Amino acid sequence: MLVLVTTVILYVFGFVFLYGVIRLGVRHGMEDVEAQRAQVARAEQLASLQDRTFARENAFLTGS
Repeated sequence: MLVLVTTVILYVFGFVFLYGVIRLGVRHGMEDVEAQRAQVARAEQLASLQDRTFARENAFLTGS
């Protein structure tokens, strides 16, 4: 009987632990996605600024 109770307790705590680990992993993954999204947006703005600067400095290449 003691073995059965111990097994059930370890089984339940195992699932609780697994749930916590998965939840923590998903949370960190979502934070990484948000950080990456901000970096991509910043890179797009920088590329756009560089394109406009290049076009302004080399207007003879743009056909304007």
